[in-house]
Amino acid sequence: MKNIPYILIAFRLVLGPVMIAVTYNYGTAARMFLALLILLGILSDIFDGIIARKHGVSTERLRRMDSQIDVVFWLCTGWCAWLLNPEIIKNNRYAIATIFIMEALTYVFSFLKFGKETCTHALLSKLWGITLFAAFISIIGFGYGGIPLALVVIFGILSHIDVYLIILLLPRWMHDVPSCYHAWLIRQGKDIKRNKLFNG
Repeated sequence: MKNIPYILIAFRLVLGPVMIAVTYNYGTAARMFLALLILLGILSDIFDGIIARKHGVSTERLRRMDSQIDVVFWLCTGWCAWLLNPEIIKNNRYAIATIFIMEALTYVFSFLKFGKETCTHALLSKLWGITLFAAFISIIGFGYGGIPLALVVIFGILSHIDVYLIILLLPRWMHDVPSCYHAWLIRQGKDIKRNKLFNG
């Protein structure tokens, strides 16, 4: 059971390139199949952390690996969205570029302060992940951006601001920090409450 989180992370790493290959080979005919693969990807992301915490293997190494594979998975998913619906991506290019820049800056700020990448797994970031899932299902599965994509941008901006504040407030590098408020509590030398399902 202790190896299951690593298996789920590896599954998500493989899943991204598989989705791209499916998109190149089958195009719009594979929309529903791709939507199913995205669902499997986000389920693996949810359960790898829960299982790791339950079995006491939620280590720094595992959490950092999880964060980086998440980035790879969502980039691959975005590539599929671009291949199937380039007009949606082009029409929202400035908003999407803003999110990319904000994501890159989290790495810059974290490396400048701590010497390694951020790995907060904050609650707002998890909520942003849910909106990413909904938007990609909408774009890839049904060729529609609209409200789901707008929500991705809104929550993407909010979640990245939260991460910036976490990085600023933390006195030392930590993983699984629920919010900037919790980072402020840590800075004050106080204990924080964690939820076992999300960041315990």
